[in-house]
Amino acid sequence: MAALRVAVIGAGAFGRNHLRVYRELETAAPAEVKLAAIVEPDPAIRAETATRFAIPAFASVDDLIASSTQIDAASICVPTIHHAAIANQLLQAGVDILIEKPFAASLSEADAILTLADTLGRIVQIGHLERFNPAVTAVQPLLNRPMFFEAHRLSIFTPRSLDVDVVLDLMIHDLDIVLQLAQSPLRELRAVGLPVLSRKVDIANVRVEFESGCIANFTASRVSTEQVRKLRFFQPRQYLSLDFARQELLTIEVGAATIAALQAVPSGITPPTHPSAGLSLQKFAVEKSEPLRLELENFLSSVRTRSQPQVTGAQGRAALALALDINTAIADHAHRAGL
Repeated sequence: MAALRVAVIGAGAFGRNHLRVYRELETAAPAEVKLAAIVEPDPAIRAETATRFAIPAFASVDDLIASSTQIDAASICVPTIHHAAIANQLLQAGVDILIEKPFAASLSEADAILTLADTLGRIVQIGHLERFNPAVTAVQPLLNRPMFFEAHRLSIFTPRSLDVDVVLDLMIHDLDIVLQLAQSPLRELRAVGLPVLSRKVDIANVRVEFESGCIANFTASRVSTEQVRKLRFFQPRQYLSLDFARQELLTIEVGAATIAALQAVPSGITPPTHPSAGLSLQKFAVEKSEPLRLELENFLSSVRTRSQPQVTGAQGRAALALALDINTAIADHAHRAGL
């Protein structure tokens, strides 16, 4: 089989990383993948990128499609408001696509992309990067009816991604992961958020209740003094802590014998040993790897085998739907509070 020819649409912060990883994959396996083109409207960035990667560079997707450069797949790494238009162009041209999160600017745009992809038999993967974090992969076999999640994603302010609010920029990573771990429809959500350094919401706190009874609390901020990317959750007899940045998974659990012994102690009597003596702490051996590389490898494998990617368009739509509902709840709260 010939090498898959890939293009990157947009050479901003996300696009440059996609370019780097595709080139690394090409270097490692030139018979399987070829970085074939870049699309970037800014002339200076376009020229610099073309020189650096020694590939054709185009000002628009129309120019790419009209050229003799052929591509099989593409990463869409442009501002969210342009996702739908560019996805439509590429799908119509027979190109499989990976769309950086969030999926689209609205559910109607996401639905239109999914319908077109289904009609044309094309692959659509959504770039929820943290789903490929080795710590997330390691926790999957341990799932046992989680009932409480606590997610914190804090970032130092940068002018990147100010076209969207903090929910669509940062929190959506955790929304996507919790939706996959909880595996339950939503029952209720409450949210509050405030703009601090931009015109959009920069800090938000959300409480979600699922039909299963599971509760999830999310905090996201892009005006923090520190970088934090952590998810903690509780399930029967077990506490699990994921550190996305360190790619670490820690679990603490209590055995049935310890629970029985503590419950057998009469009321008012001090247990003979400290309860923590029956706790088992385990730090899992997580094989660390770059999530973006794992994500792009999965995308290319899906394109090659015509199989569903790990993060499907439907899952990206679900995360987007929840994020948009949260933004509506934030706006309603601000109106009630007179903010």
